[in-house]
Amino acid sequence: MSNTLRPYLTAVRSSLTAALCIENFSSQVAERHNTPEVESGTLFLLVLWSSYLSSKSKEVLLNPLVISRNENEKVLIESSVNSIRVSIKIKQADDLERILCHKFSRFMMLRAESFVILRRVPVDGYDISFLITNRHTEQMYKHKLVDFIVHFMEEVDKEISEMKLSVNTRARIVAESYLSQCCTLLGMMMGMMMMIVVVVLGKEEIGITEDRC
Repeated sequence: MSNTLRPYLTAVRSSLTAALCIENFSSQVAERHNTPEVESGTLFLLVLWSSYLSSKSKEVLLNPLVISRNENEKVLIESSVNSIRVSIKIKQADDLERILCHKFSRFMMLRAESFVILRRVPVDGYDISFLITNRHTEQMYKHKLVDFIVHFMEEVDKEISEMKLSVNTRARIVAESYLSQCCTLLGMMMGMMMMIVVVVLGKEEIGITEDRC
């Protein structure tokens, strides 16, 4: 871990540890319902119902927290009484990194059920989101959940950098192969042109000699 990254991850770790003080909490609006309160108002197909629930349960939501390393790297932690949502914006320095980040996050989100706490759709403005409920903290160790998210943040930059290096290496090999074939083809064409020139000049010399005779 680099010295510049360490304070950022330390702040994320301490904030997540504090935010994971969640417990079982039944809905205050719908009877016999127990859903993540942090997700209230984010359902796409039930906008009106979700807005109603959100307006009736604002007291169970905490203020969101943004931990930013720079404008391209930040973490949003949204907390409630029974769940938290962690959204991560991954560093993307150029177009290639943006493409790789999109493909990488999409690959993971298509397999969200294997990661248990991964959301299938990230929060707007972020690349990937995690949802941790009281059921997860009852079945898993809290510090292990925090370790997983911090380790993911630490490794995702390395993974994208390695993929970028691999893509650049393959592109260089392809370009060298293509240019070598082009040079070979160009050399053959030049050789054929020289042969044609030699043949034409030879015929002209023969014609001049015959005329003199």
